[in-house]
Amino acid sequence: MMNTISEETLWQAVLDRDPNFDNQLFYGVRSTKIYCRPTCPSRRPNRDQVSFFASSESAEAKGFRPCKRCRPDQAIAPIQEKILSACRYIEAQSDRIPTLTELGTQVEMSPTHLQRVFKQIVGVSPFEYGDAQRIERLKQQLHQGEEIAIALYSAGYGSSSRLYEKAPEQLGMTPATYKKHGFGENIRYATAHTPLGFLLIATTDRGLCSVQLGETVADLETELRLEFQKASLQKADDELQDWIQAFVSYLSGRLPLPALPCDVRATAFQIQVWQALKQIPIGTTISYSDLATAIGQPTSIRAVASACARNPIALLVPCHRVVPKTGGMGGYRWGVDRKQALLDLEKCLSLKH
Repeated sequence: MMNTISEETLWQAVLDRDPNFDNQLFYGVRSTKIYCRPTCPSRRPNRDQVSFFASSESAEAKGFRPCKRCRPDQAIAPIQEKILSACRYIEAQSDRIPTLTELGTQVEMSPTHLQRVFKQIVGVSPFEYGDAQRIERLKQQLHQGEEIAIALYSAGYGSSSRLYEKAPEQLGMTPATYKKHGFGENIRYATAHTPLGFLLIATTDRGLCSVQLGETVADLETELRLEFQKASLQKADDELQDWIQAFVSYLSGRLPLPALPCDVRATAFQIQVWQALKQIPIGTTISYSDLATAIGQPTSIRAVASACARNPIALLVPCHRVVPKTGGMGGYRWGVDRKQALLDLEKCLSLKH
């Protein structure tokens, strides 16, 4: 596999935590000398620190140690193999999404059991997974210059109306705009120094699409360019002064964040998690397991944690308010110290307001 797939594709599989690469791809982080599965829930490293391996043995031969969270040195359980087989079967149906009954027959599981276990492991239902594959096929067709009508039906869409309804959520833009690699999508951004480090906010005409914290402005700008490679990026400190000041006031412990418009792309499951996060009162926390229960998915704790980790608009969607039930801070994309600082300042804010 490693000889036939580009490193760009392998890196994307790591970023997407793609279960289809489990047991076929392992990645090592040179700065920590630890290697992981692509589905590992840990924070993603910088690309320049990553090496790819086809087996755990090859990673360990280069001096890497197995991650204690995803246990890449241990075999995948049989039920996980079945779910991976289901994923690959869904992907192979290029013109449609298979039914649960068909999928269950293929992997020798009852439809009800398959639906439940698939969502536990992958984080979305088989249909939602198939829908995501369908939109990826459409993206590829459009990037290759295919006419929109032909690309729609080649990707498995029976009509154009359903796609155009979901285009802002799935593509982040209409198919016509996406066909042009996103050219014409204008993203403005602003940066500021705060008590918790440097802050970057970015917005489309529809709302905020990225909120990041970091050590330097250069690092934040690099991450923004990687996130929106095909868009036109423009520094707009003056235009976004009111919004950036709202974040600075919040991070200084003076005022809660106001409601601001957002424009993010996400799966249905991620949106469900993020909406639940917004309901957590300021100054309080919730456990990952309680959050999973709150959205009606009590067994999807890992999937909930993954949705928290992939939140692109930190602070507005307060993923820092989720902590392990067993105690401690848990993980946080912007560092555990920042997470603790955010919780401390929010306790103070809750007493003031």
